[in-house]
Amino acid sequence: MISEAAARVSAGADATLATGRDRVRALLPRSGDLRAMARHPRRDVIAGLTVAVVALPLALAFGISSGRGAEAGIVTAIVAGILAALFGGSHLQVSGPTGAMTVVLVPIVAQFGVEAILVVGLLAGVFLIGLAYAGAGRAMRYVPVPVVEGFTIGIAIIIALQQVPSALGVAAQPGQRTVLLAAADAIGTWSAAPAWPSLLIAGGIAAAMLVAARLRPGLPVSLGSVVVATIVVGATGLPVATIGAIPAGLGLPAIPDTAGIDVSRLILPAVAVAALAGLESLLSATVADGMRIGERHDSDRELFGQGIANLVVPLFGGVPATAAIARTAVNVRSGARSRLAAITQSLALLGVVVVAAPWVGRIPLAALAGVLIATAIQMIEVSSLAAILRSTRGDAVVLVLVAVSTIALDLVTAVILGLVVAGAFALQQVASSARLDEIPLDAGDHDAEEAALLDAHIVAFRLDGPLFFGAAHAFLLELSEVSDVRVVVLRLSRLATIDATGATVLADTIARLEHRHVSVLLSGTRPEHAGILRRLGVFDRLADPAHVFPSTPEAIAHARVHAARFVHGQEAELTPS
Repeated sequence: MISEAAARVSAGADATLATGRDRVRALLPRSGDLRAMARHPRRDVIAGLTVAVVALPLALAFGISSGRGAEAGIVTAIVAGILAALFGGSHLQVSGPTGAMTVVLVPIVAQFGVEAILVVGLLAGVFLIGLAYAGAGRAMRYVPVPVVEGFTIGIAIIIALQQVPSALGVAAQPGQRTVLLAAADAIGTWSAAPAWPSLLIAGGIAAAMLVAARLRPGLPVSLGSVVVATIVVGATGLPVATIGAIPAGLGLPAIPDTAGIDVSRLILPAVAVAALAGLESLLSATVADGMRIGERHDSDRELFGQGIANLVVPLFGGVPATAAIARTAVNVRSGARSRLAAITQSLALLGVVVVAAPWVGRIPLAALAGVLIATAIQMIEVSSLAAILRSTRGDAVVLVLVAVSTIALDLVTAVILGLVVAGAFALQQVASSARLDEIPLDAGDHDAEEAALLDAHIVAFRLDGPLFFGAAHAFLLELSEVSDVRVVVLRLSRLATIDATGATVLADTIARLEHRHVSVLLSGTRPEHAGILRRLGVFDRLADPAHVFPSTPEAIAHARVHAARFVHGQEAELTPS
């Protein structure tokens, strides 16, 4: 016996170990990823170079905004870009420092110091890897399409609004809380003293990209336009702002000293960073899939790739990273086909800071603004948007709510609001799908007169669909008000699901009917429902424990006996003695 028990324990341990190995293998890079990188190298390299031009100023700005400096932003874009591309679940995703992550990091630095970023990044990486192993990425399949579309529209509008100061050649005012205020201030400043060179450059590049996307989709117009704009500005001396001087050969930022940091106080901030990194990355990957026909990412692998990136980036002095929706969109629209594009972007950034910093520093900010404005416009699929707005009122409300909340509030709040509202509409639809139908009784061997007499005192109902908190009380009202009957048969075989509220309301309904001397019979109770009905006292409210029948014909046969007794009892009372 002992040896058999030990053998079972050993077999269970072996099975668990094998499952764990299979799970780890499912998260690791695959040979097919490498083969895909060799199919369209020219397109991927051009797309990667285009993204690098856009990513460079953003990486510098986000590094400075986080409190770690420009070097940290560049290091993050390089290291996270390569690791997330190699280990992630999307062929088109580009990762690095982002504005949304900066918003989360700033209060952490203010409260715990810049040294805390290293610990927060490491913990966030561990959390993301754990979520990937647990299969949490698959939860993204439950995010409704209107939430994703609303997020996409909101992000596209934010990207476009962020470019307004650069497109107008106006310096962005520091300290603005929203992109709407920053754009409005820039327009006001420009209106007071209009200057056209920057606007013409941004508008020209955006128009060229949009036209080329329709006529020649594979043409690298974005990169070519930036190069042409840089040459023209350099040759003519137009008064437009450029990226500015970039220190050549940026060294690695010093890894902060974390001695004395209370790690337990950083667990919640790390959870917030991991949640943002996972959510933004999965939504970005979903958006990228929608921009390329036939593309499909692996959510769990994407979480794993972001976890690996965030686990390694802090060791190089960088900041926590996530997928960058703007850079990912530029990558897709520039013709990327595989992970080679994101890797090329990172290597190009490395090359820039080593050898090409002086040339890149001359790129007009208006040229980058034009690229991003065109990208933002291309992110919005008008046909898909119109279809969702026309589908149902709930879908339209969710889409608009998420889009507005993304712009006015933040990404996480917008998605949570969208999921809550979408869930409320879904519950309403599910509740409305539940039905309580009266079903006809089979007269069987009785003659018509006797059957009519019996059926006048028997009513049978069939419960279809779910009986849960959203629909249960309607049944209570309808069932409790039946009159002129002696027996109620409840057919439960088509009951899809029942929760504690539904079972409690059903028990209350039975109690009310029995109190009025109306016998209640249950038929066709499914095994998975019997347990909850028994635990919540539904069976206890029946006049007789035997009033539970496996089939409706058996219940109706028993109901006829009850009704016949009632009828004969009435006749006995009416017969004169």
